Amino acid sequence: MTMLRLPRFAPTALALPLALALAACGEKDAVSESGAPTGEPVAAVAAPAGQQWADVATVTPEGGALIGNPNAPIKLMEFGSLTCGACAQFAQTGFEHLRDKYINSGRVSFELRNQVHNGIDLVMARMVRCSTPEAIVPLSEQVWMNFEPVMERAQQGAAALENMGQLPENQRYAAVAEATGLLDFFAARGISKDQARACLADGKAVEEIANRSTAQSEELNVTGTPTFFINGRNVGTQGWATLEPMLQEAGAR
Repeated sequence: MTMLRLPRFAPTALALPLALALAACGEKDAVSESGAPTGEPVAAVAAPAGQQWADVATVTPEGGALIGNPNAPIKLMEFGSLTCGACAQFAQTGFEHLRDKYINSGRVSFELRNQVHNGIDLVMARMVRCSTPEAIVPLSEQVWMNFEPVMERAQQGAAALENMGQLPENQRYAAVAEATGLLDFFAARGISKDQARACLADGKAVEEIANRSTAQSEELNVTGTPTFFINGRNVGTQGWATLEPMLQEAGAR
């Protein structure tokens, strides 16, 4: 397993494990039996005129990014890490199907919450929030769809991270993004470098992401990623092949 050790470059927000694993992303194994709620088949719901449901987005009170019909009878939530290889695999193999077949039908809403595993993860979790609510999930998916080059570039910048804890808080997160190539990555996807630097200068907002990750993971017993909830029920760490039948069992059929 390839590992990248990162320094503790933020004294509070990054008081987290900073070992970046490119494969395993937590302690949980995929469940062997479906723990999904069951329900009768639900009807499709038309999106607002001129839109698809996947384009309708809001930030939830818990800090998650929700897309789809906010009143969908089937509510899917994912705790994901932007430096998690298993999350990237789910995005690459399942998200398009989830979006096109289930979210856009109005039957299923999708909420993404961040479980932060390390410093780069935290910086990216802030960067996907540097634009509009509608951009959070698509930008996160872009990270996962380009996972290998993003992680390779992050490793190349590892040496430059050594002294970043000495920088003022309003500079250190942007310095991490610069050293790891993330400023360039997000600039190519609509977040200008100046916009990203200004966004990352808000240390309080960055710390809030880390605090939510810790508090919610403990409260909801999320020990690995990706962990999914269907209508509030924790169904464990799943791939698309096992998650889709659960959505159908819950009524998305």
